[in-house]
Amino acid sequence: MVGIAGVLAVPVLSGCSVEEVIRFGWPVGVTPEAESMRNLWTWSAIAALLVGVITWGTMFWTMIFHRKRKDDDGSLPRQTQYNLPVELVFTAIPTVIVAVLFGFTVNVQNYVDKDEASAGGPADVRVDIVGFQWNWEFSYPDELGPDGRPVSTLGTSDVIPILVLPTDRSIEFTQRSPDVVHSFWVPEFLFKRDVFPFPERNDQDNSYVIDNIDTEGAFVGRCAELCGTYHSQMNFEVRALEPALYDRYIQLRKESNPVTGRPYTAGEALQQLNCGEWCAPEAITTTPFPTDRGQLAAQVTG
Repeated sequence: MVGIAGVLAVPVLSGCSVEEVIRFGWPVGVTPEAESMRNLWTWSAIAALLVGVITWGTMFWTMIFHRKRKDDDGSLPRQTQYNLPVELVFTAIPTVIVAVLFGFTVNVQNYVDKDEASAGGPADVRVDIVGFQWNWEFSYPDELGPDGRPVSTLGTSDVIPILVLPTDRSIEFTQRSPDVVHSFWVPEFLFKRDVFPFPERNDQDNSYVIDNIDTEGAFVGRCAELCGTYHSQMNFEVRALEPALYDRYIQLRKESNPVTGRPYTAGEALQQLNCGEWCAPEAITTTPFPTDRGQLAAQVTG
């Protein structure tokens, strides 16, 4: 009883809300899909804990009430070869648990994995993602820049690529890689999506849709698949802006910067929006790391 009371007291003594406790350390999701997955894992964990409590309770009850006593003569207790009711219960209950978990998992999986067809129509925004050793390129195939090519953002050793997205709009992502397998991971999205090489050749389904992003903010993104020497430095940032700011950002990206005479970069366009922290011209959640082998070799030998 003391142990149970201690566990129940943890949320109160640590100042955590019940919602924070049952998230079990998961980040706060910023999409409906993330919330759906978080609910699945939360209730799966709670179900597992309940099964564990019953199992532990049975074990301790057996150890306490069936331990060897002083007056035992050493003879074996009555042996029972079969107990049909117990066997039926121990077969039926796990089967029901697995079936229920399977049903909820399939339901959430179908929701999270939906594409344009299953989402009921085209998404409001389309984004192409290219992961390569060891950086990212993001482009908007429906938005053409002044050079007639899709607006895009290319990461380099010196610049963390910023993927600007709108809140409250559906977004379709299409992913590919020109070299090895990478993984598109934004912790607040609560999913990781493998970025496979040449999906067209390998008949891979590389598109998916999220309903919307719930809140403005800057969210760090990483490659979550070991892809080579500088895998750990293959970072990016998602910048979620309200729709009006996003529309202005895209409009700027489709124009030439009068100062440079070249199309606005992501940083220049964000700076023009002048909307505070979320319009910072450089990433604010992570910093670049040089991935030029020649440059690093010179630093080591120097």
